[in-house]
Amino acid sequence: MNYFKKTNILQILVLSLVLNSCGKNETDSDIKDSELPENVLPKMRSLTNEEPKLSESYVRSTRQKIAHFYNKNWPGNSANGAFLVAKNGQIIFEKYDGLANLSKKDSITPTTPLHIASVSKVLTAAAVLKLVNANRLKLDQKVNTILKEFPFPEVTVRMLLNHRSGLRNYAYFTDRDDGVWDRHNRLTNQDILTLLATKNIGLESRTNTRFAYCNTNYAMLALIIEKITKKSYKTAMTEMIFKPLGMKDTFVFDYEKDKDRIVPSYKANRVEIGKDYLDEVYGDKNIYSTVRDLLKFDRARSRKDFLEPALAKQVHVGYSNEREGEKNYGLGIRMINWKTGQNFYFHNGWWHGNTSAYITLPKEQVTIIALSNKMNKSTYNVKKVAPLFGDYPFETDTDE
Repeated sequence: MNYFKKTNILQILVLSLVLNSCGKNETDSDIKDSELPENVLPKMRSLTNEEPKLSESYVRSTRQKIAHFYNKNWPGNSANGAFLVAKNGQIIFEKYDGLANLSKKDSITPTTPLHIASVSKVLTAAAVLKLVNANRLKLDQKVNTILKEFPFPEVTVRMLLNHRSGLRNYAYFTDRDDGVWDRHNRLTNQDILTLLATKNIGLESRTNTRFAYCNTNYAMLALIIEKITKKSYKTAMTEMIFKPLGMKDTFVFDYEKDKDRIVPSYKANRVEIGKDYLDEVYGDKNIYSTVRDLLKFDRARSRKDFLEPALAKQVHVGYSNEREGEKNYGLGIRMINWKTGQNFYFHNGWWHGNTSAYITLPKEQVTIIALSNKMNKSTYNVKKVAPLFGDYPFETDTDE
């Protein structure tokens, strides 16, 4: 066989391999945990030296006022969870009360991971923004250029983050629409995407015409994280956020591995709430953490080098201005914008009996976090601590 024939055969073989590899389409659910080198993922960076140091007299005085608030809101140690207040990254007050598991009589401690419910959205948004910052993703990129099945061509990543996509809530259309889903089967993020693409679910409202808080947005963002990183959401969040920040007691719930070891949740009357078909969906919920770990996250998120300045500026912009008002939503964060110029940034959560509140006050460098695994709306009252640190017009419960 002469040289030219050998060359032609070799070219044909190479072309065949290329065509075969191109024809093998990766589906949105084909996520591997080993396809990217470790150093490719943009990681959070932890703080080292927190400044300025708080004086002992300031800490003592402020702690007394917060203790008064705590005792008034949870009389007789009726709380079942964890509460922390910090300034400049330094813990002023923390309290752990009640039982993680009522039947086992396990006490809640600083290392007890509790379900943070929709506060998970703040962490999911952080991961997405880190990918944007690293030019792995664009904020105004159309979702269907990433998730090929996604059927709504006008929806962008930004609209998922700020709840202006118009998507319907998966908890509603899988429960109320006939023939959409058999609730004997656990729902996954990929199932939600497939249903949107095949079941004529439609939109709740026309894309980008109004704000409508919707968990489906963050279930899709979790899939986007997986698609861009080629890692599972659980692995990506661990490598990008939890591990670099030393959040040793934080993890994404894995139904099969964790269902028998996680802290259960309870109704207000202490009756345990079991799992249901929605408990496998992540991104909008299903992160377990502690108040100390969330403090580490908040401090890293508040760093000036967390995001490029132009991108960071967009996080706390209110995107829901179709109706005049003080309440608004940014990129993964709720806010209240008063006419005085004062701004209050927070996110609350609720899932089964779990309630959560995350408050971050960048101007005062204050973090307020409350978590509970027993249904208790007092968790959301922790905003009343904010007036201790700035001009926040909430009725306060901190005075003796």
